[in-house]
Amino acid sequence: MTDISVEWRLNLGLGGAAIRRFPLLDEVDVAVVGAGAAGVAAATIAAEAGARVLVIEKYGFAGGAAVAGLSGTICGMYLASEDARRPEQVVHGFTERFAAELTSRGGLTEPQRYGKTFTAAHDPLMWRESADGLLTGAGARILFHTQVIDVLVEDGYYRGLLVASNAGVGVIRAARIIDASGDGAVVARGGGDYHFGADGRIQNPTMFFRLGNVDTERFWAAWGDDTISPAWVTEAIDDARAGGFDLPRNKIWIFATSRPRELLVNATRLTAPDGRMLNVIDPADFTLAEIGGRRQVRDYARFLCGTVPGCADAFVVDTGVEAGIRQTRTVAGVQTLRDSDVVDGTKRADSICRSPWPIELHDGEKPRLHWLLDDYYDVPFGALVPERGENVIVAGRCLSAEHQALASARVTAQCFEYGHAAAVATVVSLETGAAYRDLDVRDIQTRMIANGSALEPVTAAAAYSERQEL
Repeated sequence: MTDISVEWRLNLGLGGAAIRRFPLLDEVDVAVVGAGAAGVAAATIAAEAGARVLVIEKYGFAGGAAVAGLSGTICGMYLASEDARRPEQVVHGFTERFAAELTSRGGLTEPQRYGKTFTAAHDPLMWRESADGLLTGAGARILFHTQVIDVLVEDGYYRGLLVASNAGVGVIRAARIIDASGDGAVVARGGGDYHFGADGRIQNPTMFFRLGNVDTERFWAAWGDDTISPAWVTEAIDDARAGGFDLPRNKIWIFATSRPRELLVNATRLTAPDGRMLNVIDPADFTLAEIGGRRQVRDYARFLCGTVPGCADAFVVDTGVEAGIRQTRTVAGVQTLRDSDVVDGTKRADSICRSPWPIELHDGEKPRLHWLLDDYYDVPFGALVPERGENVIVAGRCLSAEHQALASARVTAQCFEYGHAAAVATVVSLETGAAYRDLDVRDIQTRMIANGSALEPVTAAAAYSERQEL
């Protein structure tokens, strides 16, 4: 901590403000808020490029929804096909780097069939350890158990963060800020524009859990080779629900893990007791999700143990540290990923990431899937750049996207690459002094390709044409 204090105008949210002084904790080139997939990628890449990077994370570990929410899989790496007999990987870059790190620790499964595509399940402890190693190895500094409570914005420029921990409240000044919070927390606190889903309707959260002591040989023989539940399980869930079980989803997903005799279960659908959709930005709704989720886990586990071969002696190993969050704030960007971009497999000259993942929409009795067969779409760089505000960029599920597009674009492989792109853009912005919105996407793409990302180099004419459409 530096013996310097900073004057801060606190917005009280009641039409007034107060001036206070807080100690200056640090001054950095890049502050990364959130250490999920996007944040870990962003901090690692920026630090390796020589920037002074500080990561601010509310938990005592990295991982975000992948670990705290126990989502447990790296989705979005492989093409979907009607004849998906083997996985065809089309997303690489930092995604591949992190997957390789997990594999080296024995913490990632082989690809598993998920409907018409594939995914791989990871060990949450090894995810944390892999992130620790990459971040510290790159020279990034980390403040765990720390939260952003306000943002310093001067004439539209984001200049710093007010953070709080058990040690107190202090200021971090940053030349650039990467909002990898998943919730657009920095942009929202800075007065940026955002919205919630489709007219306020967002995707259901879920409570993941792991089931231990499973006779996995018997289980998979009965379940089949697809992680999505077979028809007989859906029928059995309907019967059990009629008998009093709290099983709101009748289409569930179960994955092998890297541990013996263990399964990862994605089954619950969390709503308010009256059926209302939850918005977990509100802590009251988040609390309902946590309590209701734990209750549902017990009923789904009881159902599996009593119905599915191989599960008779199984038990719940754990649940997520928190409910798994699919969607909260969506930041308004200089460009927006449209639903039609996903459905049509739109390719773009200003792409910073490919995505072959289906539209996976969770806002009803069962998930709805719209597959992109033998194809992918491109995510534009401008979807990471807030429409208002300078010196800030987003990375992760809060990117600018329409509701159904986000249901595809929010998954882990893509979040790694959004963080990768945000970091490269940040380094270029620091080197040139240019605003994020004014960067030449070719510079970003060239560096990402050098880091292994699967992107098509663009011509100067194509890049110019894309910029003229902004």
